[in-house]
Order: sequence, then structure tokens, then C-alpha cells
Amino acid sequence: MNLRPGTKSKNGHRGMKRVDLAHAELASTRNVRDMNRDILLEITRSKQPVSRADLARLSGLQPSTVSAIVRQLMREKWITEGAQAKLPRGRRPIMLMLNQQLVMLVADLRPGNAILAVVDINGHFLSRETILLASDATRASAKLADALYALRERYPDKTFEGVGVSVPGRVDPETQRILLAPNLHWTNFDLKQILEDRLGLRVELDNDANACLVSALWYGQMDGVRNAVLIAVSEGLGSAILVNGQLVAGRQGLAGEFGHIPIDSTGPQCGCGTRGCWETFASSKAALRYHNDSNPKAPVSAIRDLLNLAVEGDAKALAALERQARALGRGLRLVTAALSPEMIIIIGDITALWSRLGPFVEEEMVASMLAGDPPLLFAASDGELARLRGAAALVLQRHSGSERPAPSLREQRSAEAASLPGSR
Repeated sequence: MNLRPGTKSKNGHRGMKRVDLAHAELASTRNVRDMNRDILLEITRSKQPVSRADLARLSGLQPSTVSAIVRQLMREKWITEGAQAKLPRGRRPIMLMLNQQLVMLVADLRPGNAILAVVDINGHFLSRETILLASDATRASAKLADALYALRERYPDKTFEGVGVSVPGRVDPETQRILLAPNLHWTNFDLKQILEDRLGLRVELDNDANACLVSALWYGQMDGVRNAVLIAVSEGLGSAILVNGQLVAGRQGLAGEFGHIPIDSTGPQCGCGTRGCWETFASSKAALRYHNDSNPKAPVSAIRDLLNLAVEGDAKALAALERQARALGRGLRLVTAALSPEMIIIIGDITALWSRLGPFVEEEMVASMLAGDPPLLFAASDGELARLRGAAALVLQRHSGSERPAPSLREQRSAEAASLPGSR
């Protein structure tokens, strides 16, 4: 995710990532071990190639602890050894790096289509493609499962750690069922089980905004930031919340549905069934409505077409997008009043013209600050890639701890089959 600052960033404070060990003495032995693994993985990611001695120096951990964790991470294929470092004298250390053979199969669900990709542990894309999907959840999930299976088959030499799915809706954090996806028109649907049965890999789902926030955290793009909100602008508005360094899910994962807070009871009907929700005024769908209601030469059905008209200087397209931007900024007043974040990150279609539209968003956001400086406002210029990297980061975050999830029944059977005489 490439973050672009807004127009009035006053107090920049991004720097080296700080690992908060203030409460380490209260943690269990297992939690401390997980924290140490996370620290070493983070240092390896940011400094690779790196030696064991460097890991010990940078982490402050004992060399024996580093060696033990490195051995475990190598057994689990998270990291791998590379070449020996060239030093003027002394023993030449073997350098460590993240294992680029470890990859994730990912999908970004959208209304009517899904973007699929294979992403390696460093967030690099090996492939990317788009498939069309029916609106019916059962038919769409079957096609999605088949397409992911076919994509996986193209990379027989890679180790697939799991499958990550970014969803434009809310996912129960316990069961990972899709509870509510108004723009997909899916409710209480178990996509996870369908994909696991077809692919034989563990599947991780989450809201698209949550996935993007996890991506920014995993890949070190929010170093030092502990309180933030991410707003995903597409057909609707998604949001994710970071408080004191922790992602907030709330009961059944429904925290942060700012897009479905009604701000005008006489407004348009929302996909959730309520009138005048924030997303009916500030989403990409709202921008298209503004434009098409202005009696243009020709109506526009895709946000990309509207953005292209604006780039060409079309006055009605620019007016529609400015109206959307101001509505987005007014809604951010709710966010700042409720959570007082250090940073607000915007991803999605609107960021393509952020240099033009960002000032309108920020002007509205700061118009009624209760006190103090406004939060830093950033735009991520690669929303589509951020959602896909976010889906990959979900797998990495949830699978990288020392207490890794037990293999599924299908995974166990695959391992047993591979160990039989004559198997490859």
C-alpha cells in the first residue's frame, strides 16, 4: 500500500516500528514466545538478508533464543538461508530471508466479480486475474472455488500456506461466516467451508477494510502508529479500526460500520435497508448517481469511466466527484469525534484523483474538530492491490504464531497420501 499524505499533515511521526513490551511481564510464556517470533519475522522482513547475529542485536534477544526460533521458523518454511556474507575478517555468517517459495492464494470479492492472485510472503504478485460471478452466493462460491483451484495448479513448485479472502461486508471473527454483505446481497453464508472443501487449504476471511489495515501493519507501512482508522471507498464504505495497536472487531465482527450510520433520513435507500446512510452519499455508487442525475451528455455506469471524464476536464464529472469527496469528509467528522485517531487512511476509487479531491475531504473533516490537531489523512494509491495484499496478510498474521492451527482433515489426508510408496 503506497500512502500519499493529505494537504495539511502537520505532525508527521512515522518511523521505525516500535514493539510494545510494556506488559510482557503479564503475558503467558506462550504469548512471549509468539511476540518473539513476530519480532524476528518483522526484522527479517524489513532487513533481509540478515544474519542471526544481527537478529540478536536488533531484537535484544539472546543468541540462543534467536537460534531456537530461527530453527523453528525454518522448519515451518517461513524463512530460509541464503548466501554467506562477505566480511573482511572472521567467520562468514549465513544470511536469512523470508522464504519466497511460500505463497498465498487470495481473492478480493466485489459485486459481480472477484479478483484472484497468487502473492508471495513479501507481498509480491506472481499472477492476477478477474472472474465474473453470479449474484447468487452458492453459484458464485462454486465458481470462485474452481477458479482458485485452477490458479493454484499453475504453481506446482510453490508452497501454499493458505487462502485469504477480502469481503465487502462483515465476517464473524469466530466462525468466519459472512454475516452481512449488503452490496453482494449475501447474508449468513459459509464461504470458508466451501473453499476449504474444494482447495484442501485453510481459508481466512475478513472485511476488506480490516484486510487492508492488517496489510499495512504486516508490511510495516504504519510504523509507530497505534490509533488509526481505514476507510475503504468502493460500491459502499468499509472501515477498520486500530486502537492502542489492536484491531477492533466488536461483537460478531460488526464494529466500525460507519458507512451504515444514517445521516439523512430522507436520503437514498441503502443496501442495508435503511435510508440515508453515509455510504449512500460518499461511495463510488453515490458519485455515479450524482453525475447521472445532472443530465450529462451520456450516463456513466462505471466509476473508472467517471474518473476518466474528470481527468479530461468534464465539469459535471468533476462536480459529482467533489460532491462525493465533501460527503466523505463530513462523515469523517463522526469518525474523529468517536475515535480520535492519529491517522485516517483512505483506499479505493477516489484516491485516483486525490490531488484534486483530497483537499475537499480534508476541508470538511477539519471543519468541526472538537479540539486539537486533526488526524493525519493519507490516501493509498493502490486500493485493489491493497485488498489483495490484505487477504494475503490475513493468512500470514493468523498462521505465523507458534501455536499454528492444526491441519484440516483434507490437509491430513493429503499429507498421508504423499507419504505412501510411489507418491511424489
